[in-house]
Amino acid sequence: MRQLRLIRHASSCCHSKKPTTPRLTTLAFWKDPLTWQRTRINTLRCLVGCTTGDFSAMWYMQLYHPDVSPALNAAVAMATGLSTSLALETVLLKRSLQIPYSKAFSTAMGMSFTSMLAMEMAENVVDWHMTGGQVLLNEPKFWFAAVVSMGAGYIVPLPYNYWRLRALGKACH
Repeated sequence: MRQLRLIRHASSCCHSKKPTTPRLTTLAFWKDPLTWQRTRINTLRCLVGCTTGDFSAMWYMQLYHPDVSPALNAAVAMATGLSTSLALETVLLKRSLQIPYSKAFSTAMGMSFTSMLAMEMAENVVDWHMTGGQVLLNEPKFWFAAVVSMGAGYIVPLPYNYWRLRALGKACH
């Protein structure tokens, strides 16, 4: 009789389990619309910051330091992209959450650098392939390459950002 009471008690609706996240390898894991919406917004915010710094640095390096190696140019562009993304996110967090700059900055520093590096690398590889790293503001080819590279920079980290938010509960922003 005691066993029956324990079984009944364990299956009671009053003792419901915490809902579990579907496994990564299932389609159900990748079909949460709210997670995708938050992921798209977070990734777009990061893209704006990274692209602003990345393209500005490429333009500056080309204009004032044309003899620098392409590898160093890409490294400077990536570092600048990460910096502008952190700065933009700090300001956005400060304004949206009404928190002190120190807290906003530490939150921004907690963003996923893996995601930002993947974004930067994708943008730089596509841009380099299409333009040879030349920033020619008066050329339609440059602007076409810029749009394509930003698209790559947006798409490449998207699955990682979704996984990070859905599985770990950690947003990039």
